Amino acid sequence: MTFSKNPLSKLALAALVATSLIGGLASAEAADELNVVPGLSIAGAPLALHGYDPVAYFTDGGPRRGSDSLVHVHDGAAYRFASQANLDRFKQAPDRYAPQYGGFCAYGVSVGKKFDGDPTLWKIDDGKLYLNLNEEIYETFLQDVDGNVKKADRNWDDIEHVAAGDL
Repeated sequence: MTFSKNPLSKLALAALVATSLIGGLASAEAADELNVVPGLSIAGAPLALHGYDPVAYFTDGGPRRGSDSLVHVHDGAAYRFASQANLDRFKQAPDRYAPQYGGFCAYGVSVGKKFDGDPTLWKIDDGKLYLNLNEEIYETFLQDVDGNVKKADRNWDDIEHVAAGDL
């Protein structure tokens, strides 16, 4: 590769490198604070909720896979939607529909860890969506939802910005 001696070419290259680095930092932040799939989605951000539609839990009573043609990036993560209506609802109130604790396992957060949240092991409580790691953890979470949520709420402030591997 040869570079022109034109100072504008060097400036353009520097801008490209800086943009790439900034994009990488945004993705790293999302990876630490949100439970996302490694790599980038077609929207240019890591995929949240394993591709499930966060609004469907509230409108359809359960998980539904979203479409790659209906995507919205929120807080550095790409969410997919099963319908345009669900996408529109999410855009109007993303914090109402996004899973708690960045989509990490609610019980895991209650014990100070960031475990994967399985979108098929879910609970809506007090208008909030909670995910859990596996069937056993899900059953444990359900035994004391209020107590586990209180513990998780306290812990989340301390672990939200800490990488899962550092906990």
